[in-house]
Amino acid sequence: MTPHYEVFALRYATTAPDRSRRENFLPGLDLHDGPMPLDYYVWVIRGQGRVIVVDTGFTQEAADTRGRTLLHDPIDLMARIGIVAAEVKDVVLTHLHYDHAGSLASYPAARFHLQDDEMAYATGRPMCHHYLRAPLNLADVLEAVKLVYADRVTFHRGEAQLCPGVSLHRVGGHSGGLQVVRICTARGPLVLASDAFHFNENRQRRAVFPLVANIGEMLEGFRLCEELAGGREDLLIPGHDPEVLQRWPRVDPDFADIVRLDIAPRR
Repeated sequence: MTPHYEVFALRYATTAPDRSRRENFLPGLDLHDGPMPLDYYVWVIRGQGRVIVVDTGFTQEAADTRGRTLLHDPIDLMARIGIVAAEVKDVVLTHLHYDHAGSLASYPAARFHLQDDEMAYATGRPMCHHYLRAPLNLADVLEAVKLVYADRVTFHRGEAQLCPGVSLHRVGGHSGGLQVVRICTARGPLVLASDAFHFNENRQRRAVFPLVANIGEMLEGFRLCEELAGGREDLLIPGHDPEVLQRWPRVDPDFADIVRLDIAPRR
């Protein structure tokens, strides 16, 4: 019998509310302008006696440097759903951009899961170009390298089964080795797309986000995510879309920033 998991989205940061739509699509791919802010999430998978954290967020220092608003320490958000970060055994890093791979030291008991291509990308020739290295923090990349030397990183190449009912899939596009996570839930195969598409609109219109290492891979990534979710819109979770908080039910009715993704959306 296929195991089922709970899946949570935890919003820990946001941009200014007046961030423009034109910042979220390649030039020429947006038809009109207006506000379109980004939200920042980490995700938690829980079930079958396991807790898996997907991405680790960023610190106040990174928020200050990048002009973002840190709403919560992700560690505090996890505590709200009964998870102690220091006891987590598995952390999936979808990629090594600053908003997905900060605070790695907060998980001293964890094994980190990363695509071969992503580490090669973040430490190799692409980083000679400012456009590609700008969304990475050197300190985060160095911390990831230290974890390799401490035998705490498991590298994956392409598709991998992390545990029964949870699989990793390389899509690339946004970075050299971005991976998405497919989780078996009671309502079907949920896909945490991370930055395979920032907003549902990027995927639905096939209009890519401007920060992209390989446009062809990003476009193919849209298709792969849809395939992994069985073609169901309600099982595709974008990486930065504020609609996630609006569509899925809150864990605590009085606290807006944690929602359950394994339960059917409200709309």
